Amino acid sequence: MNMFIHIVVDVILPLFLLIGAGAYLHRLFHLDMNTLSKITTYFLLPAVGFVNVYESDMNSDVLFRVLFFLVLQAGMLVVLSAMMTKWLKLDRSLGATFQNTIVLNNSGNFGIPVSQLVFRHEPLGLSVQIFVTIFQNFLTNTYGLFQFISASENKGKMTREFLKNPIIYALILGVICRFFHISIPSFIWHPLEHVADAFLAIALLTLGAQLAYMNMKRIPRLMFVTIGSRLILSPMIAFLIILILHIKGTTAQALLIASAYPCSRNTALYALQYNHHPEYAAQAVFLSTLLSPLTVASVIGFAHLYF
Repeated sequence: MNMFIHIVVDVILPLFLLIGAGAYLHRLFHLDMNTLSKITTYFLLPAVGFVNVYESDMNSDVLFRVLFFLVLQAGMLVVLSAMMTKWLKLDRSLGATFQNTIVLNNSGNFGIPVSQLVFRHEPLGLSVQIFVTIFQNFLTNTYGLFQFISASENKGKMTREFLKNPIIYALILGVICRFFHISIPSFIWHPLEHVADAFLAIALLTLGAQLAYMNMKRIPRLMFVTIGSRLILSPMIAFLIILILHIKGTTAQALLIASAYPCSRNTALYALQYNHHPEYAAQAVFLSTLLSPLTVASVIGFAHLYF
């Protein structure tokens, strides 16, 4: 119980204070969400990605095991969510949104800040989370985007959307610089560190602003399936895969915690863009984020006790 209280107070509560501040500021000043989103996606996230990959001590063996884990976990969630869609007899539009809310998680705005707090003395843990974020971005702009495009019969945008994501290039550049031991000049490195440090606050303020005006007048029963699958079923699947692959230590902790994050905000954005039940997607993001302190704190505590 003491560990649970410690996790909630020291890890989860600081996150939600910033999220709450973002929601309040947006209601007070009507922040420009497009600008905040672009700053986070095209400036802060690539910087924090590059810095942590460059500083990472994750060797090729760990990288391969992490990638293998992520492919297995995503594959199982894709199959299970597709089976649920057929079993629940959802139409193609709602089915696409439903599946994306389960498969995709908020590993960027939510996951990296959590990892920055949980693994502040373990660079490997944050490096694993950075790689998870890269994978989730790839999954969002391939599988997730395909789901919405195929449901709306609007083809031909998948490759362009994927190639527009700057964190992909930040990862590649970070790997190249680390592999070839390329020294970064101080006049470049120090600004990069400052930008990476700013990510935590800005990302959570942005997330809070996105959740400020959610319409919660009616919650469909299907929402309970979505939230249960994202916050409970996903960590259970991740735990089984970790045991099967014999992953241990900080890597196991980071992967298990990364599996428990709430629904991806990008699901709500894509649902709005392609008009596939955007209100349902927004509710899923809001409710899963609201309930995540309990579930994520429990998973963090379990991960530290078991691994």
